[in-house]
Amino acid sequence: MAEIQFARGIAEPVIPDVRLTRAKDGSNGMATFYFDYPQALTQEGVEVTGMYMVDEEGELVTREVNGKFVNGEPAGIEAIYVIKSTEDWDRFMRFMNRYAERNGLGFTKS
Repeated sequence: MAEIQFARGIAEPVIPDVRLTRAKDGSNGMATFYFDYPQALTQEGVEVTGMYMVDEEGELVTREVNGKFVNGEPAGIEAIYVIKSTEDWDRFMRFMNRYAERNGLGFTKS
């Protein structure tokens, strides 16, 4: 199990575009997630409280979540997850490997 949630307990079915950056020494990094037309913005009664990356090891959380609206209609969500150590990086990559395997994603280096 590996899923992304914007409200606890409600999995987001839309698969994001994810961009990673990492310091040359590996000490920190950042993951930027972009979701096109996520269901979290269109479901009645769902309040976006953060982005929760949930798997069998537990949960990674970020509160840096911003909605994008076009002509007053929800169009996307951008979330930024800051990685502060090599241990955090390793944990994040274990989650992403599980998430990618579950959703048929690939990884491309720039």
